[in-house]
Amino acid sequence: METQILKADELDAVCEKAGEILKKGGLVAFPTETVYGLGGDAFNPDSSRKIYAAKGRPSDNPLIVHIAELSALDKLSADIPQTLYDLAEAFWPGPLTMIIKKRESVPCETTGGLDTVAIRMPDHPVALKLIRAGGGYIAAPSANASGRPSPTLASHVAEDLSGRIDMIIDGGEVGIGIESTIVDLSGEVPMILRPGYVTHDMLSRILGHVESDPTLMKKTEGGRPKAPGMRYRHYAPKGDMQLFAGDMACVAETINKKVARSSKKCGILCCDESAGLYDNAVIRSLGSRSDLRSVALNIYRALREFDDEGIEEIYAESFDTDGFGQAVMNRMLKAAGYNIINTEETK
Repeated sequence: METQILKADELDAVCEKAGEILKKGGLVAFPTETVYGLGGDAFNPDSSRKIYAAKGRPSDNPLIVHIAELSALDKLSADIPQTLYDLAEAFWPGPLTMIIKKRESVPCETTGGLDTVAIRMPDHPVALKLIRAGGGYIAAPSANASGRPSPTLASHVAEDLSGRIDMIIDGGEVGIGIESTIVDLSGEVPMILRPGYVTHDMLSRILGHVESDPTLMKKTEGGRPKAPGMRYRHYAPKGDMQLFAGDMACVAETINKKVARSSKKCGILCCDESAGLYDNAVIRSLGSRSDLRSVALNIYRALREFDDEGIEEIYAESFDTDGFGQAVMNRMLKAAGYNIINTEETK
């Protein structure tokens, strides 16, 4: 299969062409405000199967249905809680995915066999126009090979999926850089299943009591995942990655010692404030600790750059988990296979 890569400059014409591909059961990668998504017709079971095959993704890992209008909800669920409308008013279009009970007409191939469906309305002009052009319902995980760092540029999509999908719409770099927050509204108490740009505090201001899944910051074993990214290996670079927590100077000292002892090509992920503390390795600052949104935008790009440079061992600083930091650390922990060292305890 030859994958077309089209710039989003002539947006109407590009989305019209891409929409026809989706209606015929094909796959189109497209930009959102979070990461690039790999889209197929959410009501076509064959399209969902193609998504799993193209990504090499386990078929019990549910997909997110992207919509462009609130009225589209009625076709997805007959049991829409008021909490969804309250959150939609505050955060849609935007980086928030909500899980509710699905209608029987929503294919189990799209929902990973679950009786719930994950729904989001993205905040990106290309995504919204494509959804409308493609029939109103696009099932889309991130547009990367399963387990790899998510794509924040069209070139990342091409690297992983060229030859496996019909089209890539190049809309430039995304704005956020990590996937949407996922909150499950299908139970008695709203529960965050994946942290993201919309934080626990932001949700609590709308809903009151909100719980967080206890596995957000630790490895999950067994069981069917209720949302994308909950169980399987995600965001991982090709090199071995370790995270280091503790005082900045202590972390830098520990990492420098490990680099000095290593015979492999090493890379270091740090912040602007500590970049000058390191040497003898390929160094990438993710941004300032005072602006974790810049850090989030750079995580996946840096991991892919390390892959391109043949980095075999990656040593990364950890970040505070308050607010948006929880989402940043959730992704970094998964990328490192939850391999984190507390440098204060190793003194």
